[in-house]
Amino acid sequence: MPQKHLILASNSPRRRELLQQAGFPFTVIPSKINEVITKAEPEEIVQELSGQKAEDVFGSLEEEEKEKSLVLGADTVVVCEILYCTGEQEKVNTGLQILGKPKDQKVAFYMLKKLQGKSHFVYTGVTLVWQEKGKIEKESFAVGTKVVFYPMTDEEIRTYIETKEPMDKAGSYGIQGKGALYIKEIQGDYNNVVGLPLGELYQRLKGISII
Repeated sequence: MPQKHLILASNSPRRRELLQQAGFPFTVIPSKINEVITKAEPEEIVQELSGQKAEDVFGSLEEEEKEKSLVLGADTVVVCEILYCTGEQEKVNTGLQILGKPKDQKVAFYMLKKLQGKSHFVYTGVTLVWQEKGKIEKESFAVGTKVVFYPMTDEEIRTYIETKEPMDKAGSYGIQGKGALYIKEIQGDYNNVVGLPLGELYQRLKGISII
């Protein structure tokens, strides 16, 4: 287990469940920062956003707590190479499209409509921030997982949206919930799609001698 007190800089119930599953004792202090994206590549974006969250929470700690704490920030996005509809206007882009959480049911419908029957990638960025002998340390990494959807009818998409499950999830689906009915296969870390690559996180913690 971490030698420092682990703080999760996220309100995500899925990330909490994964840390509990791994047996990590931790507390939750959600970041309140307004996220700003300056990067272009998916791996860089999720590391940038996870870093903003972790640094925000670490900076809010009392000085005596900083030496004892390890703050974990995370961010997940869905990435595809398809037409994406914002719900207001359609934008055609032959490059990568990054899908976050849908702002309403109409956006959720179009996200799922474009994902169905195709493959996409899920990237989760993780940033660890801690302090050693008065010096702030930081490590970030990103993990990608390929996900393939079965074809979905419009009725299946609407029925799924009615469950409300898609509304707080990147790409408008939850692989650990009812969304699992429409997943054909994955290549990579399942937990990464849920929201936190536990295996890679553990290896990184070992690498920086935190556990």
